[in-house]
Amino acid sequence: MSEKTLELTLVEAGVTARATMFTDLAPETCRILGEALKTPVTVKTVHAMFAGPEIMTGLPAEAQTFDPTAIPNENQTCFPGAGEILWYYQGRNAMKGLPEELWEIGIFYGTGGRTFGPLGWTPVNIFAQITDGLDAFAEAAAATRTEGLKTLRIECK
Repeated sequence: MSEKTLELTLVEAGVTARATMFTDLAPETCRILGEALKTPVTVKTVHAMFAGPEIMTGLPAEAQTFDPTAIPNENQTCFPGAGEILWYYQGRNAMKGLPEELWEIGIFYGTGGRTFGPLGWTPVNIFAQITDGLDAFAEAAAATRTEGLKTLRIECK
């Protein structure tokens, strides 16, 4: 079986990184998200507030082609490393004041990350790792902290 990869492009910066999916450590997460991302998605990404060096985005409605509760806990951590990519789902009304669902993909671009938010420590599935282009991607991702929203294109290859 050939290696599954994600292509991640921060459009305004013209920077692309490639990530290897952890089909051995998070097989269901990779299978389901890989299928959902076969058709490229273009979304806005924002810098994380609590997690440190992370940009995050919601999976757009057109890619929400699966039951998010079908993704089991796999390869979980609260301390993602540089280049690691996470999946996190939170159901409707799970947090006070947030009636919406969260279908989150997060990309950690540096060290010192943690998945700690308003509800405390939040284990997440780590399903991929940037293996090519991390330095340039990290520089562009860090800019979202001071410059605001950026456009991110994601495609599974």
